[in-house]
Amino acid sequence: MSTPAAAPTQLEKKTGRAWSSLGFGVLVPSLAVLAALTVGAGLLLVLGVNPLTAYASLFAGALGNTSGLTQSAVKATPLLLVGLGIVIAFRANVINIGAEGQLMVGALAATWFALAFRTWPSVLLIPATLTLSFAAGAAWGFIPGALKARLRVNEILSTVMLNAIAQQLMNYLLREVLIDPAEVLAGTFIAQSERLPASSWLARLIPQTQLHAGAVLAVVLAVAVYVFLWRTTIGYRIRAVGLNPDASRYAGIPVPRYQALALTLAGGFAGLAGGVEILGVHHRLLEGISGGYGFTGIVAALFGKLHPLGLVPASFLFGSLLVGADKMQRAVQVPSALIDTLLGVVVLFVVGSDWWVRHRAARARAPEPEPQTGEAAAHG
Repeated sequence: MSTPAAAPTQLEKKTGRAWSSLGFGVLVPSLAVLAALTVGAGLLLVLGVNPLTAYASLFAGALGNTSGLTQSAVKATPLLLVGLGIVIAFRANVINIGAEGQLMVGALAATWFALAFRTWPSVLLIPATLTLSFAAGAAWGFIPGALKARLRVNEILSTVMLNAIAQQLMNYLLREVLIDPAEVLAGTFIAQSERLPASSWLARLIPQTQLHAGAVLAVVLAVAVYVFLWRTTIGYRIRAVGLNPDASRYAGIPVPRYQALALTLAGGFAGLAGGVEILGVHHRLLEGISGGYGFTGIVAALFGKLHPLGLVPASFLFGSLLVGADKMQRAVQVPSALIDTLLGVVVLFVVGSDWWVRHRAARARAPEPEPQTGEAAAHG
């Protein structure tokens, strides 16, 4: 005679809800990307382009050969570095929209330092240049952090305004102080800096490709940020401030100070992304050096569930989309505006899906009411 199955315990119920929430959190962003690609297919049909042909060229361009894979990793590197700063800021419940400007400031600092101290050996010049780019971005991120901590200025507004200031500052310096002397002599006056000395270039990991040592540095820093946020006292306080500012304040944690610290660190990682782009890819400062990484990095961070380790594959995914989109544009002759639209749709779907994931997770964490016994129900 079979015995009736035992009712699941509260621990088993909570464990089941946790696994369900985890699976939901992984599945929904993936479905969001697929939904965005479906919308993109509709746009391609309107333009008279076969979506299968277009997407085949997209995936082949990004993942079909060594060149595509390495270029995807190159594009993923600044996204990963920017995203690490975004993760820290979001964990403290502050929003950093200023990564574009912070990246520009970091690139400016790296360019100036590498040219000013070009006689230094590589073993000193490269670490010093990258450190200065981090410090410059951190200083740019400290400004909105201090404004929020001291004057309660909304960090979204201040970081957006600082983006514009950084853009104009870079434009001015590229046309005046940092312009390549060869361009002045030739009378072309192209807005770009002098080529950096070879001693400041990051080493290439694979010959005949642009994959550089900055990609390894970015992955190492992702692990370091994970340890920082989950294994240190400061990281715990940053996360506590983000989860519940009121409880953190009651526990004696100075909430404004840690929010300012989070914005400062976010600016530092964005500035480092600018330095890595200069030393690893371009070897000179150019207009448009940011490449939209400051905004795409936000989406990559959300897709990676605001976790430093989840950000690694998320960054590679969006780096692949950037590379594949360029290949698709050349292969099927679609306008560049469609590529920007497709990436924008991906952003909207991913950000929208994050709300559903958080809503589902909140419901999973909510305690279930305890079942009443027969006697309690009778007296209820």
